Parts: sequence; structure tokens; C-alpha cells
Amino acid sequence: MDFILLIIGFIILIKAADVFVDGASSIAKLAKMPPLLIGLTIVAFGTSAPEAAVSINAAIKGANDIAIGNILGSNIFNLLVAVGIAAMIRPIKVQRTTIIKEYPLSIYSVGLLFVLSLDQMLAGQSENLLTRADGIILLFGFAIFMFYLIQMAFLSKETDSMEDDTTVIMSMPKSIIFSILGIAGVVLGGDMVVKSASTIAVMFGMSETLVGLTIVAVGTSLPELVTSVTAARKGESDIAIGNVIGSGLFNIFFILGVSAVISPVRVSEKLYFDFIVLAAVTMLSYFFSISGKKVDKREGLILTLTYVAYIVYIVIRN
Repeated sequence: MDFILLIIGFIILIKAADVFVDGASSIAKLAKMPPLLIGLTIVAFGTSAPEAAVSINAAIKGANDIAIGNILGSNIFNLLVAVGIAAMIRPIKVQRTTIIKEYPLSIYSVGLLFVLSLDQMLAGQSENLLTRADGIILLFGFAIFMFYLIQMAFLSKETDSMEDDTTVIMSMPKSIIFSILGIAGVVLGGDMVVKSASTIAVMFGMSETLVGLTIVAVGTSLPELVTSVTAARKGESDIAIGNVIGSGLFNIFFILGVSAVISPVRVSEKLYFDFIVLAAVTMLSYFFSISGKKVDKREGLILTLTYVAYIVYIVIRN
């Protein structure tokens, strides 16, 4: 039954992502908004629903060390695999605003999270925690990010990329319905894949810890992966890259912010390696973006192989 549910979950995930991207792209064109803005908001926040569910539920139940591990693992996966595979399908063009604003903000969010977690080194505390005060600081960062997005919405004008004929423009009600049904299907499909894959993995002898670091982190990121790949296949580069960056910012600023406010989040010493990996892959992805203002197929392959190497290390470490 778990194998059947795994297959059904993947089918729902892939089809729902297709519907979701069509709906979101149509909304962007009807509202005369840049696809990048849609990618950074509706698509990014929607595809982060699984991470929000896992991390916030973990914080409520007191298992909040899962919260930060899930976020770090998901963001690493998104930058390496979602961007990597999408770029291998079709080179991802990166807009100037993404290079000078969104990527630097993404790098800043990782640095801020790292500094806030260094309680033993900077404050002489007995353990490293993301306290409620840290959570408020992260939520303040999210408020700044939202202000920037609102400003972008007001200042943006219709771009050349919105004038292409590759996207079918539906009526606004139909576009909204497609988007809602699409994201609901993406979340449902992702949940089915995570649960069934975890059961299968344990059945084959993998430890629950290893399952959490790999399958759960990857599983909660499947919506981002499938949505970015689908967007790239449809030529919607702005949605593909905006989805990943927006989702990463949403994960750190909002989800970890809310989790820490609910209950202080303990930061395991093991996770500092993952902090370094996340910072490094963010910089690597940024470097690829500024070299030619696109992530090409070769660079996509490098990103994907880097994730394979990271997973091998995680398996050995655990």
C-alpha cells in the first residue's frame, strides 16, 4: 500500500504543480504584475506550506530541534536540487533585481540566523537557542521582506517577459481557483510522498534520524522542486528562481520566527556544519546567477551533484 501511495502522491504532485503554475502565471499577467513577484509571494509561500506544518507543529509539541533541521535541509535542497534540475531542463535567466536585492537578502537571512544561534559563543549561555526574542527579530526581518514586496508591487510595470504568448491567460476567478486547487494538490501530494517514503525507508532499515534528515527534508521541499521544474519547462524562469528564493526567506524569517516565539528552538552543534553548507550553497548559486545573469545546464549539474555529495556526508555522519 505504501508503494501505491508513493506513486499516487507523485502523480498528484506533478499534475497539481502544473495547474498551480498555470494559475499563478495567469494571475501575474491579468494583474500586470511581474512573474518574479508572483514567484516570491504566492508560489513561494504556498510551496512552503509543508515546511510550515512540520516546523510549527514540532515547536508546539516541544520537538523544536526538528524545526531548524527541517528548514536548513529544505533550503539546501531547494538551492541545489530545485534550481539545479530546473536549470538542466532549461537555463534559468536571472533578473537584475534578483541579483542586487533578493539574493543579498537571502545571504543576509542565513547570516542573521547563524549569529542569533551563537548563544554559547556570544552570550556565554549554557546552550545555543533561538529564543523568543530571536524569533521576534526574525519576524521583523519577514516584515521588512513583505514591505519590499509590497513596494515592488506598486512600483513594478509590465515587463517584456509578460508580453510573451506562452502562457494561457484565463479569467481571474478561474486563475485563482487553479492556483488554490494546484497548491492544495501540491501539499497533499507532498504529504503522501513523505509519509509513504518514510514508512518504506524504515521498513528497509534506515534509522528515523536519517529519515528525518533526508526524506522529510526532501519531501517537504518536493513542492518547490516540482513547481520550479514545471515553471522552467514552461519558460517561466522568474517563477522558478523566485519560488526558491522567496521560499528560503519565508522558511527562515517566518517559519523559524514563529517556531521560536512559540517555544525556544535548541540548535544542535551538529547543525553548524549545515549552517556553513547553506551559506556556501547560497553564495555558489548567487555566483552562478551573476556570471552571465543565468544559471545554465552545466551549473545546474554542478549544483545537483553538490547535493549528492552533501547527502553522502549526512549518511556517513549519522
